[in-house]
Formats: sequence, structure tokens, C-alpha cells
Amino acid sequence: MNYLEALSKRYSVKKFNREIIPQEILHNILESGKLSASSLGLQPYKILVVESEEMKQRLIPAFYNPSQISTCSHLIVIISKKTIDESYIRGYFNHISEVRDIPLEQLDLFKNSISQHITQKSNDEIFNWAEKQSYIVLANLMYAAAIENIDSCPMEGFRQDLIEEILGLNPETEKVTVTLALGYRSDEDAFQHMKKVRKPDEKLFKFI
Repeated sequence: MNYLEALSKRYSVKKFNREIIPQEILHNILESGKLSASSLGLQPYKILVVESEEMKQRLIPAFYNPSQISTCSHLIVIISKKTIDESYIRGYFNHISEVRDIPLEQLDLFKNSISQHITQKSNDEIFNWAEKQSYIVLANLMYAAAIENIDSCPMEGFRQDLIEEILGLNPETEKVTVTLALGYRSDEDAFQHMKKVRKPDEKLFKFI
């Protein structure tokens, strides 16, 4: 199946069949999120993978439409940072130094440039930027899932306060941006038989 066939088959599943995704396939999907493009390389987010039935059951009340949560194999929760401090930037450059085997002092110019850029932004601007990065991750995860023949449904319809309380997040420094249910579509989900509706080319694309 090529990528256009995979994307044509993809739709936002309303009910899964509760079958569990094999670990190797799940790893490949998560790896696509890790390899996502990220502004400045800072990856201002973290990804929670909810796989236990106990936690999925606890999360059901936080969602306005719980059918996907109660039947999916895994629930991906993408959490955006609200702040970026010097320790986070320092950790990022320590990691670059280790992975690329480069002395830290050779990275000072780059590090100072990023630090200056970040400190000029308000927390609201940082969070807005971080959320945009999170949606790039979401797109990668959905695309990889489609290629792996895994169904998905992105969801923003949740109670922010409740989902963050259940997951034990600090609302001062982080926020759940979006979630993604993964699994295999149920035969009972009638939406899989509907034709995909998208704008025609002449209304969507403009060549200049």
C-alpha cells in the first residue's frame, strides 16, 4: 500500500475493535513522532502513551465522546510546554554534545542564539509555538499509523482540567494539546463506508 492509498483509507475512527497493536508496530509509529521536525530542535512537548486498561477507564470521563477511549488499543497524549527555561536549553545542548561528540564550547554561539530568541518571547508566545510543534508530531503519528495499517482518531474534545488532573500534570508549566486514539476499526463503525469528502483541487490549490 503506497502513501496515497494509506491516506485515502484513513479516517477518524469512531469505534475500535479493542485489538491490541503489536509492540513492533507501535514502536515504529512512536519513532515517527520522535523523528518529527521541530523548530530549533527543542521538541517543546512530551508524549504519553496510555496502554493500561485501568488508565483508559480513568480517562473516559474526561472525554466528551468516550467511545474511542473505551475501545482503542493505545491513547497518545501530546503535552505542550508552557515555558522554556535555561535548564531545558542547557539539557538540549548537553544532549547534542553527547550524540554528535562535539565539545560544548563549540556550541556556545548556537546556544546563545537560541537562548536569546526564547527569552524574548512571552510565556503565551512560547506556548503558542509549542502547540504548533505538537501538531506537527500529531501529523507524523497519524501518517505513520496509516502506513502501518493502523487506524486512528485525533481528539481535542476533552475537559482540560480533568484530563490534566488524572494524568498528574502541572498546569503552570504544561498543557494537553491533543490526543490520538490508535487501534483497529470496528466492523460496527459505519463511518468507514462513507466516501471521503475534501475540497476539489481548484478550490484548494492555487499555483502562482
